[in-house]
Amino acid sequence: MKNIVIIANFCRDFSETDNGRFMYLCKKLSKEHRVEIITSDFRHSSKKHKEPLVHHWPFTITFLHEPGYRKNISGQRFISHYAWGKEVKKYLEKREKPDVIYCAVPSLTGSLAAAKYCEKNSIRFIIDIQDLWPEAFQLVLNVPIIFTAFKRRADGIYRRADAVCGVSRTYVDRALHVNKKVNDGHVVFLGTQLSTFDKYAEENKVNKSIDELWLGYCGTLGASYDITVAIDALHILKKHGVKTPRFIVMGDGERKEEFEEHAKKLGVDCVFTGRLPYDQMCGRLSACDIAVNPIMHNASQSIINKHGDYCSAGIPVISTQENQEYRDLIDEYHMGFNVANNDAEEFAEKLLLLIKNAERRKRMGHNARRCAEERFDRSMSYEKLISTILL
Repeated sequence: MKNIVIIANFCRDFSETDNGRFMYLCKKLSKEHRVEIITSDFRHSSKKHKEPLVHHWPFTITFLHEPGYRKNISGQRFISHYAWGKEVKKYLEKREKPDVIYCAVPSLTGSLAAAKYCEKNSIRFIIDIQDLWPEAFQLVLNVPIIFTAFKRRADGIYRRADAVCGVSRTYVDRALHVNKKVNDGHVVFLGTQLSTFDKYAEENKVNKSIDELWLGYCGTLGASYDITVAIDALHILKKHGVKTPRFIVMGDGERKEEFEEHAKKLGVDCVFTGRLPYDQMCGRLSACDIAVNPIMHNASQSIINKHGDYCSAGIPVISTQENQEYRDLIDEYHMGFNVANNDAEEFAEKLLLLIKNAERRKRMGHNARRCAEERFDRSMSYEKLISTILL
């Protein structure tokens, strides 16, 4: 029996419908091993501190205090993460030494504290890269001195890892560029457990008129996401007399009001649901006919949560994302269209093709579901993560 510590700053709510990557790993590993997950007491999605847990799990959940912040890009956020990193360092030093630490990156402060702790105590240190920091902040915070400082911190984490995992090849290769101990990393998409997705979709099935089309988006409404281009494309089609889909926007973030106002101004039929529990989101997304993946120019995202959910729902996607890894996946499976970034005219053109051709929607949706079964199903893909932890 191994003593396993998982460190993940950005966890979900540990409820029965929590579909997070680290929740899944905790449940699997705790069947035969001692597992503790160390996380923040601050919920980053809602910008509020977490409520006490209701459900009890067969693994230990340790909440370390983080002051919190109001805006994603702010000095207050950097201070908050710095404080959490200090708590991680202090906690690890007083805790019984584990056999292995499996650490999500980002954030950087807690991860670097864990990396140094493992190096000092000869403990196996595995990283799981969820996003690239500081690269992800360059869109809105392109300050060279800050970028250099954070890059040095990220390199320090990557360099100390004994094994490198990540949610995309792009992220893994970034770490391997500075890590001289690891020959190759493990690419495991965030994904979802398909059987659970299907169960939630059925239990939360949404009834809509047979002749009504829905365009769906799920995820953050923040600086990296260009919901505006989808609204503009719908407006273009509407001006040309096309009966357009209802745009179902599932999620929350600092740009939500901006997007709502833009849709209202253009007279586009949009429904902003706010952030939904995962089971309800599965039901609503599965009722959609087309998905949109509108990511801003130069954004650092690669393979992310919504990609797996779109594939699981079996619907075609229109994507503005520039990351080559995801563009190649769309082309390989013929499950939608890649369009130029911030080009509402091309977006509208591809959207019209899908509106007018039900057979093409069905064929691309079938291909998307096949992609989910082959590349995003956790019951298969996460075995690689578990075997790496237990090595």
